[in-house]
Amino acid sequence: MWWMMGEGGGHYCSKKSDDICGDVCDQESNRVLGMSRLRCIFRGYDVKTFLILFALVPTCILIIYLHGQKISYFLRPLWESPPKEFNMITHYYDGNVSMENLCKLHGWKVREFPRRVYDAVLFSNEIEMLTLRWKELYPYITQFVLLEANSTFTGKPKPLYFARNRDQFKFVESRFTYGTVGGRFKKGENPFVEEAFQRVALDQLLRIAGITDDDLLIMSDVDEIPSRHTINLLRWCDDIPEVLHLQLKNYLYSFEFHVDDNSWRASVHRYKSGKTRYVHYRQSDDLLADSGWHCSFCFRRISDFVFKMKAYSHNDRVRFSSYLNPKRIQKIICKGSDLFDMLPEEYTFKEIIGKMGPVPHSFSAVHLPSRLQIPFAWELHTREWLISNFGVYLPVKVSCDVACLTPRGPSISIVVDQYAVNRGGLLPPDKLMLILLEVVTAWTVELIPWVEVMCRYLSSLGWFGSRVYLFIGWVNLLS
Repeated sequence: MWWMMGEGGGHYCSKKSDDICGDVCDQESNRVLGMSRLRCIFRGYDVKTFLILFALVPTCILIIYLHGQKISYFLRPLWESPPKEFNMITHYYDGNVSMENLCKLHGWKVREFPRRVYDAVLFSNEIEMLTLRWKELYPYITQFVLLEANSTFTGKPKPLYFARNRDQFKFVESRFTYGTVGGRFKKGENPFVEEAFQRVALDQLLRIAGITDDDLLIMSDVDEIPSRHTINLLRWCDDIPEVLHLQLKNYLYSFEFHVDDNSWRASVHRYKSGKTRYVHYRQSDDLLADSGWHCSFCFRRISDFVFKMKAYSHNDRVRFSSYLNPKRIQKIICKGSDLFDMLPEEYTFKEIIGKMGPVPHSFSAVHLPSRLQIPFAWELHTREWLISNFGVYLPVKVSCDVACLTPRGPSISIVVDQYAVNRGGLLPPDKLMLILLEVVTAWTVELIPWVEVMCRYLSSLGWFGSRVYLFIGWVNLLS
């Protein structure tokens, strides 16, 4: 066209074009034309700018790869609103108040006789937590119901851990219904699908156990433990909600790390045939305050931590194989940090920032499951019982260096600390020697780290006093 032609019949060049564009306007090659456009685009950028861009872009990609989950959790308040608030029911309790008055305080009426109570759980490998749970609830449970699968929620084969350890639970055998279910082992399936499948199987097992209308059914994971007085209150009171969620205190790794009081998934149902389904999500707006404990990832052995990290529904949080390193896990659980290097799951920036970092240590052993309240006196219990049962779950003021020397290290420090608290002084030398000897011989822990522990523990006695203390201990032990 005439308006596209130059004076010599060539391509028309705008007078507003720069010199670079002018040089290439007469070129016919598409390749040269494309290169000219790039040169026009990048005109004005120097080498330093290019170097910065080449360094910045990969760095941003790496940061997103390593910390993308943290970024999304931190920005959660921007794209997700908090759930509807619960109707919080004030919880009244005192051992000296009659059940009739307790029911009245809650706005309910007392029954002529208590309801039957069924406690039903899906079981994986939490032997110690199951013991704590059943010992806590034992006086008021009509039937304990447990379903165990030969696969994890992620579809991997697993042993029947409860069947292996059933002898430890003879105290519930007379009122116990046990069932097993085969895993589906479907690769790539969402773990929550397998979990839902097992919960449906638990519904069927409950019917086999003999549950009937208006019986109370506790729906909660093994580590979500209602307090016994809560269950006793609900079985004796009439007019309680058909579905009542329980507010539990959240603990992490042990009862030493109190996270918050925001656990709500545990619930108690007045059973209705054909209507009640065993699920683990919000089913009502009623929440009974201060009703028990949720001790998440509370295990005695590092191998149990590794198993759960790979087996439970949120196994996608294990983004790197290094997360499963035993030394890393031991260090993290001693500090109270997050195993998956995640930010808190909260809905406001204030709550997220407030919960960043390790969970503070708790020094309170008040209002814990009854099994943990047994006196820790050497005269009443053998050292084997003290060391092998539940020590790792107690809150104590203990150096992390001491607790981290062995997967069961906290139990050693707990025994030492508890004796000092109960008796108002140091653990007798021979008792301390028994503990250390048990560690060195039975647990194959290196001797040198425990010598360092001894030094730290006895440092307050001074050079001479600590050596006399050790000498007396060995003499008493050998004699």
